[in-house]
Order: sequence, then structure tokens, then C-alpha cells
Amino acid sequence: VQLQAFGGGSVQTGGSLRLSCTASGPGRTFSNYGMGWFRQAPGKEREFIAGRSGISTNYADSVKGRFFISRDNAKNTVYLQMSSLKPEDTAVYYCAAQRGGSYLSTAVRSYEYDYWGQGTQVTVSS
Repeated sequence: VQLQAFGGGSVQTGGSLRLSCTASGPGRTFSNYGMGWFRQAPGKEREFIAGRSGISTNYADSVKGRFFISRDNAKNTVYLQMSSLKPEDTAVYYCAAQRGGSYLSTAVRSYEYDYWGQGTQVTVSS
């Protein structure tokens, strides 16, 4: 599976962006994969932001109420709608796919994911 993320850019505080991540390659149907978004700011560890697997959705506390993850299994794509952006949201954002994702729970640790996209930069200025 190959993942390609799109949609990063530069916005001002309070702005919005939508990230997209499209999966391609042979294997199971996209709906069987758990999908997640992570981010990594300079000098910091990669952190879980949002994930969706089966009927489960999970968000980091830092983005709850501001970010929304969705997926279109027919398009092999997962989205991250980001609103009310803050300077501390500045980071490289990565999408990730988990083989055989659980129907009832979302993986939140990076080692639980098997495939990673290339990352897309999000910069929020004050």
C-alpha cells in the first residue's frame, strides 16, 4: 500500500485546512485498513492526532472539537478537516494505514501502523 498526502499549506491562526490521503496498491480493500493521522513538530516526537477504523473514531485531546477525520472507502481516501488552527498545530502531518484495523477500536501508537505517507507541512502563523 502506498499513501500520498495532500493539502498542507500556510494559514493564519483561526484558519482551516483539509488534508487528504489516498491509498494505492494491491492488497485488501481499503475499508479493512485502520487509518490514522499523526504529526511531528520540529524537535518533538511524532504524535497521534486522529484515527478511524471500522466504527471507531479517536482524537487527541489537543485537537478534539477542532479536527474531524473522515474517510471515503470508495475513493481509498481519508481526510482530516482542521479548523480553528493554532500556531501549535504547525507540524508535518502524516497519514498512516494499519492492516486489519479493528472494527471497534482505533490504533493510537505509531508502531501499530504498517504504512506511512510522505508527510505534508502545515504552518499556522499568529
